[in-house]
Amino acid sequence: MRNPPAPLPLLPRRNALFRLGAGLGSVALSWLLDKEAAYGASPAVAKDPLSPHLGHFPARARSCIFLLMEGGASHVDTFDPKPALERLDGTKFERNERLRSSQTSGERLLLKSPFLFRKRGECGMDVSELFEEVGSCVDDIAFVRSAHADSDNHPAALFHLTTGALTQGSPSLGAWAVYGLGAMNQSLPAFVVLRDGRPYGGTSSWGNGYLPACFQGTQLRSGKSPILDLKPLDGKLRDEQVRDLELIRQLDAAHARRLPGHPDLEARIAAYELAFRMQSEVPEAVAIQSEPEETRRLYGLDADVTRSFGERCLLARRLVERGVRFVQVWAPGWDSHENILQGHRDAARRVDRPIAGLLKDLKRRGLLETTLVIWSGEFGRTPDNQASKRNAPGRDHNPGAMTIWFAGGGVRGGAIVGATDDVGNKAVERPYHLRDVHATFLHLLGLDSQKLTYYHAGRFQKLTDTGGDVIREILA
Repeated sequence: MRNPPAPLPLLPRRNALFRLGAGLGSVALSWLLDKEAAYGASPAVAKDPLSPHLGHFPARARSCIFLLMEGGASHVDTFDPKPALERLDGTKFERNERLRSSQTSGERLLLKSPFLFRKRGECGMDVSELFEEVGSCVDDIAFVRSAHADSDNHPAALFHLTTGALTQGSPSLGAWAVYGLGAMNQSLPAFVVLRDGRPYGGTSSWGNGYLPACFQGTQLRSGKSPILDLKPLDGKLRDEQVRDLELIRQLDAAHARRLPGHPDLEARIAAYELAFRMQSEVPEAVAIQSEPEETRRLYGLDADVTRSFGERCLLARRLVERGVRFVQVWAPGWDSHENILQGHRDAARRVDRPIAGLLKDLKRRGLLETTLVIWSGEFGRTPDNQASKRNAPGRDHNPGAMTIWFAGGGVRGGAIVGATDDVGNKAVERPYHLRDVHATFLHLLGLDSQKLTYYHAGRFQKLTDTGGDVIREILA
């Protein structure tokens, strides 16, 4: 006769939680190893996080140029015409939603667009006179007229657009792209920012957030010296630099052995090595003066008003041509609370010809098939304005409606997706949140927004943190 089984000993609560956590840790480790086997080593565990690696699925786009219209371009004055505003111009507008306190004082009146629209291309896209040159490219562009965001405050809205979060501290789009795919050219930064000075909220719009520091953007300035201290000191020989770099590498390696897996230290080592390689590659990459005169004219380098932004667009093309993964190109000047006629006209004059030149140049070189181009501001603008500004009317911030367009790798040119209401106040037909725009951005680069994760603060973080749907109507 068998003895009855002995009763199991009772575990203290802390021991039980510890054993349960260890079990879950084993499950998590198995999942990570399985993911690595399926998709290749993730950047977080790879020896070289910037080495090129495959995405989750094949994609036509290998790199991205993000054209950021800082200040918030008005959708109803650029790519989303509203004939109803002609009829309702000057009539009182009762809002159902709140704006910032500085925008709500006094009576508000609807405002017609001061700009003319006409249909362009085979797709029949309505384009404002502000973008006469871009209008010639509409058959290569997919317009999403029903995008919307969450904030009408410049810094928060820029963080939202560029990082997916309303506050600082999250990785930017370029950082996520490089984390997911690595660098194609080990002698150039994988993520480049073309902007002079700092935007609203500082440099978080191209930061690495909680990702390792090697994924942050590298800011290039305008002019002949886009990167300071790029050239060696006078009299410094290449062999001397190699010896200095080797000594620094040995010292950092010894330090790294005492602090294994320290991301900032690893990023510093990688930065020293990249800076050395950049001394040979960057001067040629940024030498836009070597371009033929016809190409320089295409980007507007022959005119004072377009030269600055044209140089940025031409440099963006040269960078993606040489394997840079993500280029963020800034165009300030769109915050037209008053006198939108002059404010938006001036802002558009600076960018219209260079943007069209960029699209045409990428296309004729065969680069548009593999380069995704995105155009957006941090929000749209209101169809109404304060009555007190009637002598020089403008438009206020409007996160409820904005137009974002895509062109290039994997995009169905000529597509027109979604709609806003009769006066352009809110997205109503096929509305797409910025998280959907971000999911589409990753998808076009071959990355699944739900699988591209980084473990931080106790959970696996994502760019599209609360989910996001791919805008499939714009896919080729």
